[in-house]
Amino acid sequence: MNPPRERIDIDLGARSYPILIGPNLLQDAATLAAHIPSRQVLIVTNETVAPLYLQKLQGALEGRRIGAVVLPDGEQHKTLATMARIIDALVEHGMNRDACVVALGGGVIGDMAGFAAACYQRGVDYVQVPTTLLAQVDSSVGGKTGVNHPRAKNMIGAFHQPRCVIADTATLHTLPIREYRAGLAEVVKYGLISDAAFLERLENSVEALLARDSEAVMQAVRRSCEIKAQVVARDEREQGLRAILNLGHTFGHAVEAAVGYGEWLHGEAVAAGMVMAADMSQRLGWIGAGERERAVRLIERLQLPIAPPRIGAQRALELMGLDKKVLAGRIRLVLLRSIGRADVVADYPPAVLEATLQAYFD
Repeated sequence: MNPPRERIDIDLGARSYPILIGPNLLQDAATLAAHIPSRQVLIVTNETVAPLYLQKLQGALEGRRIGAVVLPDGEQHKTLATMARIIDALVEHGMNRDACVVALGGGVIGDMAGFAAACYQRGVDYVQVPTTLLAQVDSSVGGKTGVNHPRAKNMIGAFHQPRCVIADTATLHTLPIREYRAGLAEVVKYGLISDAAFLERLENSVEALLARDSEAVMQAVRRSCEIKAQVVARDEREQGLRAILNLGHTFGHAVEAAVGYGEWLHGEAVAAGMVMAADMSQRLGWIGAGERERAVRLIERLQLPIAPPRIGAQRALELMGLDKKVLAGRIRLVLLRSIGRADVVADYPPAVLEATLQAYFD
């Protein structure tokens, strides 16, 4: 009997593509052949993932001209210099415009491989094969690619949609527990911004999720991808609605930049950032203390941080001012109107933001 699989389609007209979810997909030669027609393939992965899955993926892609580039692991390596190694590999392997870049790894690999694909010969195909929970539910979907600048996260990049996302849930069993929990932060985000019923299901399945129960994980990945697919289809280039996917991110990016990329995992910083967003939402009178506490409690139960490092409110404000969502000098924030509904706002009283920053960063 075939293992359970799911398919979610992102409707973007000529750039539409499927998200395939299920166990052992990266070893499924028929599935890969159906979605990677190119005869020239460059697999981009890192030193942690390569020993686990590179040979399996290469075997499933046999019969093609395959190259591979193995990069160092970690957010601190998400730079232009590292991305240039992917371009170098494409050139060295003599790959042309009908080549396909396959990103095998987490969000860092996916972002860099996608950016390289967007740049190489002004754009070649790429396919996401995410191996972390965070990448499967968030970063592999939606076409955002790029690298970090030393002063701000994801400041250099392009929108470039993948040809397909192949989320092999079996890879999550080899994921270190800290990274797995970090991915759960993005899952919680979807419930907070868009689906109160989903959030309630998460509250009722904390133990199963932490134990990596296959059914619980499959449901979490599927619903997260469904929500992101709906948002991206309505606002591909983040002109409005799509920004709600950044709940907790503006606060979280300040943490990552302040302490050094990789010291705090992205999902950990987002978790603390969502707590701060809930705090500020309560200060504005948009949610009550009970709703704020509900969000904080779920994040805490999933063994994620509910407070950031004390980097100083002024330093945090400076770093938040470098966020890509800043317009006309105003820091736009994603805040909660209720559990299951978020808005992007810039017309809040500055004193309210300052109070939240002082409470958590000073």
